[in-house]
Amino acid sequence: MASAAVAAAASCSGGARDAQVQLPHVVMFPFMAKSHTTPLTHLAHLLRRRQLATVTFFTTPGNAAFVRAALSGADGVAVVELPFPADVIVPGVPPGAECVEALDSLSSLPAFVEAVSLLRPRFEEELSATRPSASVVVADAFLYWAHAAAAAVGVRTLAFFGANMFAHVMREVILRDNPAAALIGGASDAVFTVPEFPHVQLSLADIPIPFDEPDLTAAASIREMDGKLGKTIADSHGLIVNTFDAMESRYIDHWNRHVGPRAWPVGPLCLARPTTPVPRLDVAPAWMRWLDEKAAAGRAVLYVALGTTVAVPGAQLREVADGLEQSGLDFLWAVRPVDADLGSIEERVQGRAMVVREWVDQCAILRHGGVKGFISHCGWNSVIESISAGVPLAVWPMSAEQPLNAKLVVDELRIGIRVPAKHGMTSPSVLVKSEEIASVAKELMNGEKGVEAARNMAALGAKAREAVDEGGSSWRAVEEMIAGLGQPA
Repeated sequence: MASAAVAAAASCSGGARDAQVQLPHVVMFPFMAKSHTTPLTHLAHLLRRRQLATVTFFTTPGNAAFVRAALSGADGVAVVELPFPADVIVPGVPPGAECVEALDSLSSLPAFVEAVSLLRPRFEEELSATRPSASVVVADAFLYWAHAAAAAVGVRTLAFFGANMFAHVMREVILRDNPAAALIGGASDAVFTVPEFPHVQLSLADIPIPFDEPDLTAAASIREMDGKLGKTIADSHGLIVNTFDAMESRYIDHWNRHVGPRAWPVGPLCLARPTTPVPRLDVAPAWMRWLDEKAAAGRAVLYVALGTTVAVPGAQLREVADGLEQSGLDFLWAVRPVDADLGSIEERVQGRAMVVREWVDQCAILRHGGVKGFISHCGWNSVIESISAGVPLAVWPMSAEQPLNAKLVVDELRIGIRVPAKHGMTSPSVLVKSEEIASVAKELMNGEKGVEAARNMAALGAKAREAVDEGGSSWRAVEEMIAGLGQPA
């Protein structure tokens, strides 16, 4: 039985402490996407390494191998697999899909979010059976039903969502003020000044889809999904945020004073992951051996990765390929989809560059001393990993809250530059041309703006590491958050 495995793991994992001390039992349940799962595996590592809690991690059979690999080295974490009900067909969701990466497009996301609610009965059963009893459920805000299930059996919840505090605060402003209504049809340089933060001026391109459309009935399924997500956060006992105080204190303070629930800035969580020993050359991935060769030759490398969730159209990928070739830079490009047609780029840049068509350890790539710049879709995991490694960014937001991430990175933190903004980046009819990509790549690696971004990033990266070091702001936040589990709900 899965619950027996939970009890066994929980009973043995506290052995490093006094046997009389019962650690809190934290149950984690991420949304079924690698970008949402990875930070919670890092949090599990952190809680176990510091002996702050026992941990049980819920997932599905199709995601279990990834979860177990990510939890490798986290002593005593129990993994519970919840199978989907057999022979259930959900309109809009491919048969057998257990993660966002298996969807045909993001338009299927609302249907997938609803489909995974079929796991609620089994989750509620397993949660009730956990021994010791769960002290708290840390669940992704997309899993609104998991929060409700926890409440039904008397367990408090903490919400997790893979966004920064700036994006959380701006979401509240956008829902309240509907700035798109004032910006649509206005001048191309029109901006909306955020009342609480006058230094933040949002253009239409900064507002995530579908909230860049003033019609409140547009994209009804996405708006409904967003509403459930927001209510889940509001009803929880706290919000775990993968950020740190020195970077976002004004937005953390605003949230805690005027919005709530209490935000816990505990990041960067990627710095909680154990440092992987340097592999022998005969077992190291080909991309790591290639980076080592570039570093030995004194060649700076540009890393390129445009996310794992949104499929960039083939025509745009070929423009990226041509632009990277034109830049003359050495680059490592992690491509998705793996079967993307890039023309003959791999042959044309052989020796100078490397195209990787497999899942890579992005943290290890960014921490490699030879990597000096990162062209990114500006997903928050990528941004916070880049900050942790001190690598400046060229940001190219594709979807979700990524336009707000780009706003924070470029205009406020000044740790990156922009790929020329166009609305609807993933539309085949709106292409960023190869010449623009080449120009941005060269500016990031060798230009004045790139030098300034690198300088600012180095300083911010040092503050990130201070935050998670013993006694730092994130170190203390984790300790206080877990200590609060002993208080009445």
